[in-house]
Amino acid sequence: MSSLIWTVNKLVVIIIFVLLEQDGDAPVPLHQPKNDYSDRVRQQVYQALLMRSKNGKLGKHDTTIVSNKFGVKIRSVQRIWRQGKNQLSQNIPVVVPNLKKGRSGRKAIPLDLEKLRDIPLKQRMTIEDVSSKLGISKSRIQRYLKRGFIRRHSSSIKPYLTDDNKKTRLKWCIDMIDQGLLDDPKFKDLFDFVFIDEKWFYLTQKSERYYLLPEEDEPHRLCKNKNYIPRIMFLCVCAQPRFRNGVCVFDGKIGCFPLVNFEQAIRGSHNRLRGEEVIKPIQSITRDVIRDFMINRVLPAIRAKWPREDVNKPIFIQQDNAPSHLKVDDPHFCAVAKQDGFDIRLICQPPNSPDFNILDLGFFRAIQAIQYKKDAKTIKDLIPAVQEVNDHPFD
Repeated sequence: MSSLIWTVNKLVVIIIFVLLEQDGDAPVPLHQPKNDYSDRVRQQVYQALLMRSKNGKLGKHDTTIVSNKFGVKIRSVQRIWRQGKNQLSQNIPVVVPNLKKGRSGRKAIPLDLEKLRDIPLKQRMTIEDVSSKLGISKSRIQRYLKRGFIRRHSSSIKPYLTDDNKKTRLKWCIDMIDQGLLDDPKFKDLFDFVFIDEKWFYLTQKSERYYLLPEEDEPHRLCKNKNYIPRIMFLCVCAQPRFRNGVCVFDGKIGCFPLVNFEQAIRGSHNRLRGEEVIKPIQSITRDVIRDFMINRVLPAIRAKWPREDVNKPIFIQQDNAPSHLKVDDPHFCAVAKQDGFDIRLICQPPNSPDFNILDLGFFRAIQAIQYKKDAKTIKDLIPAVQEVNDHPFD
């Protein structure tokens, strides 16, 4: 008799659930992202358990099968079954809704983040510092960062500019405006400018990252200290690239000249033979050294690579205000700069303004990043590696 009552109640519950499914508008997702499952999912779980039961009893693996089918945790499946079974045994309508109403769980503890303003900047440089000063966990700080309640900022040192420096920079920017376009002012195209500057290029970095196989040997690099990493100073010269119909007709890369001397080895060693050519970096970069490179290296390179249609127009070589650089009216340089129909002049950019030179803005960083990928083992290999990167054509 009891088995007959159970069977009848089972059929009634199945019919009710079928009618509820027909009234639903959208399909129920099988995998819920949270543990708070919707009433519809709980009903389907109970219906599946009821279909697999025999005389009110489940098989050994029935809850596991239903749990995997609906993506519901097995403990939740067991609670749903007990809840429905108790109601069915009392001959009352089976309803297995979620008993959590509204916002359940632990309530968030309010925190006044305005306290962060009163903490000195030097005492909130790391997450651990902020955590200890505010008295909250580091994981909570991470959540606030992710939600945008607080933000991370990297502060870099900016050049100190005096009032005269600011006026000079402003005048320089005004002079760069094309004065012929009064209605629609624009900056000059700078096709007549050549930028020069010096840069140290190192044979390798202090720290490098590689990707290795699990059983691959780790590279072992040795150096006395970072000040002993081999390096060479280069004098780089570039100008504004020019394109015609989408084709590069002048890449602007005039040259990258190493500030070194080539000498003959006086003695032999295990590294070289006697009389072999050796590279000696110039230890002291003086004005005479720069004048020699400007006259014998830079000017011939400009004459060889400058577009022929602009030979008769003035060409301005922009340099910074380093003590070793030439004066704009240097007589030896000016005499050579006027030869072969060229009119090449020197100008100095505003003081404390490396951002006015394209080489300091990004060109040096770009070619050095590529140069580090070259497999240069010695100083002799470093020079062609840097020059190869500098002469690489545009893609």
